[in-house]
Amino acid sequence: MNNSIWELETFYRKHDVIIIGAGFTGLWTAISIKEKYPKKSVVIIERNSIPLGASTRNAGFACFGSLTEVIADSEKMGWEKTLDLVKMRFNGLRKIQSYFKSTEIDFELNGGFEILNDNEPLQKIDEVNEKLKSITGSEKTYFLNQKKIKESGLGKSEYLIENTFEGSLHSGKLLQRLLEKCYQLQIEFLFGTEVKNIVENTDDVEVQLSQSLSIKSNQIIHCTNAFASKFLEKEEIIPSRGQIILTEPIENLKIKGTFHYDEGFYYFRNLGNRVLLGGGRNKDFETEQTTDFETTEFLQNHLEFFLKEVILPNQDFKIFMCWSGIMAMGSEKTPIVKQISERQFCAVRLSGMGVALAPKIGEMVAEMI
Repeated sequence: MNNSIWELETFYRKHDVIIIGAGFTGLWTAISIKEKYPKKSVVIIERNSIPLGASTRNAGFACFGSLTEVIADSEKMGWEKTLDLVKMRFNGLRKIQSYFKSTEIDFELNGGFEILNDNEPLQKIDEVNEKLKSITGSEKTYFLNQKKIKESGLGKSEYLIENTFEGSLHSGKLLQRLLEKCYQLQIEFLFGTEVKNIVENTDDVEVQLSQSLSIKSNQIIHCTNAFASKFLEKEEIIPSRGQIILTEPIENLKIKGTFHYDEGFYYFRNLGNRVLLGGGRNKDFETEQTTDFETTEFLQNHLEFFLKEVILPNQDFKIFMCWSGIMAMGSEKTPIVKQISERQFCAVRLSGMGVALAPKIGEMVAEMI
């Protein structure tokens, strides 16, 4: 099919900036660029009919890290990198709250909790709180709340840590609000459009969409997270599938808030009067290193067992639906935000924290270009 002159001079004309990927990172990056440079023309190319990957397929957590996760990260990456990351996530959540009303995105600051079965992390709670004081402004970001164990019906857990700065949101509604913001700023979109190849020239970058169709720009930003390895072969980007199950409504559900277990490898929350549970990929790392959106019988059964044993002991429940999302991991959790050539940049590998990280990563990219 040949394109018309009208298409070539509008939708496929040369732009100042092309962003590949319309998930949280791509949308926040586009918004940051247009706010800083209102005259730049920006188009976002998304291969699916809606943003896909992790942004529309996560658990809707508004979190910046559980106690054991922060401890584990500090042991792996050192305190400086860990605190930089926690600060970026914390400020990202605040930016979301400043942009949108809570009712628009179902944002509930109903607390972040972590269940533990050994007291080793409790020995470090004071040290971690001291480190995080400059970020959260609180003497006690994390504190022991044993009452909450009974209140939440989590009687098989020994300890419960609370963090009042975390909560939950509706990922789909947040994406819709971000899209609306983009349209207000006159950011353009090409949905259902796959990038086949990228050719960087002296004067521009050519993004090839088919054998006969391409679109040019001055700069390109890769925001496809786990799916970026096609064009960023030199970067360490390990796709990681996160599987999720959601129950039917449960009468008198006690759980309220967002919960973590085992360094964040398990995460669950209430979605109204249902339980949403995800994770467990550390039980089958190899299989879960994939960009395939399928769910597996092994992990689905494992999550159901966890639901039965830990979250809803002595309670009947039915599974309503299940799905999976694809995150991007690396040997450490610092995202890759950098210039990769004269005209290309990337903002990828968000380690399952895209909701909180993307608002600030967008600002970083806008500074770079």
